[in-house]
Amino acid sequence: MSTGQWVAACAADALQPEELLRFDHGGLTLVIARSPEGGYFAIDGHCSHEKVHLADGIVDGHIIECPKHFGTFDYRTGEARALPACIDLRSYEVKVESDTVFVKI
Repeated sequence: MSTGQWVAACAADALQPEELLRFDHGGLTLVIARSPEGGYFAIDGHCSHEKVHLADGIVDGHIIECPKHFGTFDYRTGEARALPACIDLRSYEVKVESDTVFVKI
């Protein structure tokens, strides 16, 4: 687990299940996802293949598909799941308090 600080990213109701939100903070770009079960997750926001913003991608279940070359990632872990994406993305701890989503950066 990371040893950073908790940063408010968005309101909990800003995302519906299977939606994505871009979150920029201190030079980092993350993507926040809400699972079909209602959980929140955060991973690096750029595809590891060609640095395209994943927030513009498509979500199916727990998978984000990159909008450029269709590589996929599991947003729960950052694991690259389909080529041309072959490098995993970093995942970040997430918590919800007082209807706000926080990411540990």
